[in-house]
Amino acid sequence: MVEQHVDEVMAPRLEKLARLDEAHVEPYPRRYERTHLAAGAIARFDSLTGREIRVAGRLVSWRGMGKATFCHVADVSGRLQLYLRRDVLGTEAYDFVTKTLDLGDIVGAEGTLFRTRTGEVTLEVKRLELLAKSLRPLPEKWHGLQDTEKRYRQRYLDLIANDEVKQVFVTRSRVISSMRRFLEERGFIEVETPALQPIYGGAAAKPFVTYHNALDQTLFLRIAVELYLKRLIVGGLDRVYEIGKDFRNEGISTKHNPEFTMMECYQAYADYKDVAQMVEMMVSSIAAEVLGTRQFAFKGETIDVTPPWRRLTLREAIREGAGIDYVEYPERESLAEAMRAKGITVDAAAGRGKLIDNLLSEFVEPKLIQPTFLFDYPVELSPFAKRKPEDATTVERFEAFVGGMEIANAFSELNDPRDQRQRFLEQLRLREMGDEETQVMDEDYLVALEHGMPPTGGLGMGVDRLVMLLTDRQSIREVILFPQLRTKA
Repeated sequence: MVEQHVDEVMAPRLEKLARLDEAHVEPYPRRYERTHLAAGAIARFDSLTGREIRVAGRLVSWRGMGKATFCHVADVSGRLQLYLRRDVLGTEAYDFVTKTLDLGDIVGAEGTLFRTRTGEVTLEVKRLELLAKSLRPLPEKWHGLQDTEKRYRQRYLDLIANDEVKQVFVTRSRVISSMRRFLEERGFIEVETPALQPIYGGAAAKPFVTYHNALDQTLFLRIAVELYLKRLIVGGLDRVYEIGKDFRNEGISTKHNPEFTMMECYQAYADYKDVAQMVEMMVSSIAAEVLGTRQFAFKGETIDVTPPWRRLTLREAIREGAGIDYVEYPERESLAEAMRAKGITVDAAAGRGKLIDNLLSEFVEPKLIQPTFLFDYPVELSPFAKRKPEDATTVERFEAFVGGMEIANAFSELNDPRDQRQRFLEQLRLREMGDEETQVMDEDYLVALEHGMPPTGGLGMGVDRLVMLLTDRQSIREVILFPQLRTKA
């Protein structure tokens, strides 16, 4: 039944394609030299009047009126109206064009600009060339593709039908470019580290597992690039960053996709307070460059990323949000009992650190709408962060929150190999107790630390979530061109 429907839909277009073949008109030519994008032609109307220009794009509207036709072509910049006249193109050419073109076809048009009575900048076409025949119709009536699953599975249709979606991904590209400029202006160099790793680490997550036949070895898709970038700090590259994909074998939500983009950077001779200043400057700089303002809407709220951002400790935030001071419960069981007393569900497999993280996620994070730094985390939650000098149970770490979600995570990096080994061993103990999202022992990384790593401030920033904020999108799938979906049978 599906194939029969496809045939019925495509049959008229296939007939037109056959007509083109009979007339020896190439329906898929190799190139077309255009002189202007649609938006550029409109913007430069006064200087282009009387000059012949060439545009190209997809036919997205068609209104025939006997001896004349108005239509629109769309390109990456926007839409431009075309005006086709029989007495300009010639009767034979005009009739052939109007009988063989369909909405969705890609065409090139050459002519001169004028304004219609309604003031719309329009190209009076002297020559029209088919550049690609579309054999399938565009989304229904060009009102925009509304089927969410189809939008994600066939993103090309989403981009064709919904101009605002196209703009989201143009903005995403500009955000990443702006981020690169910000870092490189401050002396950071961009590097690349392995996506396939023999030992995964740098985050609390389950990995994807694969196998390398030639090496006869199990490998893991990276869950973070942290430990490799810090090896480069050991090697004397004092400021490094990487923007790339991480892969975590975890659930899918409005804030999580198994494959996502992170920016991680590391700066020698800095600590987490230096990094916090850089984060607020970076985000505000990107917003100003990309949006033209440091204030923007997200989920109906006006977000202002102008520095300085609000700062408080994790302990203060959880005490205020959940009514529990976790410092008063130094053991896992006492904290669990305090949570149960308040009617809070306790994960039987979670250690004390994970319980504190659950309190943060449930009672604090959703309320952090304006930019906020939460400083100083329990050591159990942060196996790669340096302890605070005055409190060995707490580490120098912050997370940055905007719009009710985390966008960044940073440490004063642990560079004492003795302490780091003990942290790895504690992570192994937690794994044996049932926590699968703990760090595994990485002897090679320890050897690197034993050669000496300078004091270092490290940062991980979620690029997808930052784009969500700056484009007012409530789901991470809206800012990833091809989000992960279950394969259809």
